[in-house]
Amino acid sequence: MNKSISSRAPSTEQKLGLLRTLLISLASWLVTFYFCGKAIYTVLTSKSPRTKVDRVIRQWSAKLVEIVNLNIEIKGHFEPIEGRRYIIMCNHSSIYDIPVSFLAIPGTLRMLAKKELFRIPLFGRAMKMSEFVFINRSNKDEAKRDLALARERMQDGIMIWIAPEGTRSVDGELLPFKKGGMHLAIETQAMIVPVVIKDIHRVLPKNRFRMNCNQTVEFRIGQPIDASEFTLDKRSQLSQKVREKMLDLLKPEMGQF
Repeated sequence: MNKSISSRAPSTEQKLGLLRTLLISLASWLVTFYFCGKAIYTVLTSKSPRTKVDRVIRQWSAKLVEIVNLNIEIKGHFEPIEGRRYIIMCNHSSIYDIPVSFLAIPGTLRMLAKKELFRIPLFGRAMKMSEFVFINRSNKDEAKRDLALARERMQDGIMIWIAPEGTRSVDGELLPFKKGGMHLAIETQAMIVPVVIKDIHRVLPKNRFRMNCNQTVEFRIGQPIDASEFTLDKRSQLSQKVREKMLDLLKPEMGQF
């Protein structure tokens, strides 16, 4: 199944100067803080806010994508089955990975984010109230408690978005995987949905400040992998299987969906 998400007609790629990059960055933060306030208000005023917060998150994501005129082509299909636990494992080469994933994946999706984001005023508060999960990668004991909370979220019907690389790639090439995501998947007997976002590193490459607008990226969805078939002592085998699938999806010929 293929479909496209775009707020405008695709146009020629445009490399922005420093001033326009600054203006887009400012606009993106203003949009983000607006929707953070909207999410907090939604949680405080609704008895069952989760579905409404889902809508707010997608509105925020759509606006960020619109600002940089990013066209998203979705390759493959995923429809969550009620009662199953899911972890979306995505390559990580751009700050736009998260909003693109929210637009491309149906259902209630929340990110497993680094703890440092919690310290950002309003942004961290909104994420916490919206049921995002934070992980302290510098403290092993805290990380275990954070992963336990992630398990609770999954048992309550939330899908978790994880970047198994743990950090952004500079050139879009897949980096080595961290252990935490595979550990969580095996413990929760989750279905891992491998996805990649092809060419998204070109929008705002890591360690660079100038943006490239009017990009087209492909959100490629692979076949789910059942983590219940693996035990913790076979975690590396699961990691290798997920990695191979993601590498396949990154191939120019689009791999196998």
